[in-house]
Amino acid sequence: MASYRQILYHIDFHTKRGEKVLNYSNNEELYKYIWGIIKNKKCKLYRINGTDDHIHIISDLHPSVCLADFIKDIKVASSVWIKNENIYPRFKVWADGYGAFTLSMKEKDTVIKYVMNQQEHHKKISAREEFIKLLEEHGIEFDEKYLL
Repeated sequence: MASYRQILYHIDFHTKRGEKVLNYSNNEELYKYIWGIIKNKKCKLYRINGTDDHIHIISDLHPSVCLADFIKDIKVASSVWIKNENIYPRFKVWADGYGAFTLSMKEKDTVIKYVMNQQEHHKKISAREEFIKLLEEHGIEFDEKYLL
């Protein structure tokens, strides 16, 4: 008998100290690079987007892949690539933590639209406020002193 699964995540991670160093002109290159990492892990990217200080990824997670390793691999590889390609000269490193929120297929399209409209969305709300809202919506307890 075959195995079946549906494991969708909305992943959000930031630059160290929320530094606004990811300029929009190079984001497409970064997103394509991250897409390659995701494909190599046998996962499916549904959407990637972000702003000058953080990235959102909507991705399926293959059962052979551990979430923490998946995010670590994306952050480490993309950090090295950014520095080698020098596409964001002021970029130092990604922040240590991340947010990862499970999604149902019913929520997928709504969250994809949300991620697609990041630039417009962040004219009204900061990345920190957005992250707190995501944590609260998912019932995750947190200590604000550990947030950006």
